[in-house]
Amino acid sequence: MSHTATEVIVGGLVLAGAIAFGAYAVSATGFSAGGDKGYALSASFRSLEGISVGSDVRLAGVKVGSVSEIRLNPETYRADMKLKVQDGVRLPDDSSIVISSEGLLGGNFVEISPGGSPFFYGPGDEVLDTQGSVSLISLLLKYVAGGSE
Repeated sequence: MSHTATEVIVGGLVLAGAIAFGAYAVSATGFSAGGDKGYALSASFRSLEGISVGSDVRLAGVKVGSVSEIRLNPETYRADMKLKVQDGVRLPDDSSIVISSEGLLGGNFVEISPGGSPFFYGPGDEVLDTQGSVSLISLLLKYVAGGSE
């Protein structure tokens, strides 16, 4: 009987640990079972190097959304991206989107620079003013080769 009680206690502790890990994983990834809140915007880039689905969308350094879809447009050969922005964040319709880096060794994220227009983007609108990621290696090669372009 003592083996049975010990096994039940150990099993309960393992189950509690698994539930705690699951709760941590859900909160760390930002997953919500109630559906995604916010509105979708789209944008087209020459290069989305370093960006993947789930990458942060930031405004003034604060996370306000995430990348929800990335695909290659076969007609323009550009990377089309859909991003989800939190409901309370209203973006002027002359805002721009830039792929930024957290530093030399940091990852990339999507940065929104708000404009000054009195009109705002709505769900499904496309942001036209975009700038793709800049490859550090290509910049270094251009500098070493003495290119001025």
